[in-house]
Amino acid sequence: MDNIISIIAIAVLVALVLILIVSNIHVVQQSRAYVVERLGAFHSVWGVGLHLKVPFIERVVKKVSLKEQVADFDPQPVITKDNVTMQIDTVIYFQITDPKLYTYGVEYPMSAIENLTATTLRNIIGELELDQSLTSRDTINAKMRAILDEATDPWGIKVNRVELKNILPPREIQNAMEKQMKAERERRESILQAEGQKASQILVAEGEKESVILRADAAKQAKIMAAEAEAASILKVQQALAESMRLLNENAPNDQVVKLKALEAFQKAADGKATKIIIPSEIQGLAGLASSAQVLLEKETPEA
Repeated sequence: MDNIISIIAIAVLVALVLILIVSNIHVVQQSRAYVVERLGAFHSVWGVGLHLKVPFIERVVKKVSLKEQVADFDPQPVITKDNVTMQIDTVIYFQITDPKLYTYGVEYPMSAIENLTATTLRNIIGELELDQSLTSRDTINAKMRAILDEATDPWGIKVNRVELKNILPPREIQNAMEKQMKAERERRESILQAEGQKASQILVAEGEKESVILRADAAKQAKIMAAEAEAASILKVQQALAESMRLLNENAPNDQVVKLKALEAFQKAADGKATKIIIPSEIQGLAGLASSAQVLLEKETPEA
């Protein structure tokens, strides 16, 4: 019986030892750090990897994230140099670079950063007038980042960036700014509308110009084609006359045939619109001869 009790006691003791050992095994993940104290005093900072804590002697005081963090603070009332009260909310991008200083440097790090940010913002805005505050956001951001980074360095914190998210002036100033912005939008719209009308008129004028040019080119081409057609007609007439003369010359016509041809030509000319025609004497004699021959033929023809 005593042996059984001893075995059970040993088994329980071994189980407790194993549980104690397993519970004191810590695995530190990437971008994290553990601050460890031994007997109440700082001992070390554990980095990434497997670590074994000594039971009852060592303890993990703080688990710190080494990633960049964002702190969005509530709007803070600030007064400009020309006594205008505004509401400004700030966003801080920071990173813990020294876990030991972050653990022991300040009691409440985030509250300390928020108060420091509000104080720094009031000091900077207090040196600027309203217009400068609204137009110098980048300058204010740079000044705040430099001041906060230097102030938080003893706390193991590095301030990477500071952004003024919203700047809200008093209601009456907001109304005036809205009216000014509305007037500016209307002015830009009127300018764009005028430019559009101008461009439209230019396009219409260019279209009319192109139309006039095309009509002129068409009329020019029509005249050229008409002149070419007339020239071709005259050329064909001349070619026909030349061919006729060539045929006459090949057939060796006598003077009477030539004169008859001339008489035909003058007869066609007389059928036209000419009011006065001068006929050579040779053709006049030939015409009389033709008339006499026609009369004799009519007399010799017996009446039916």
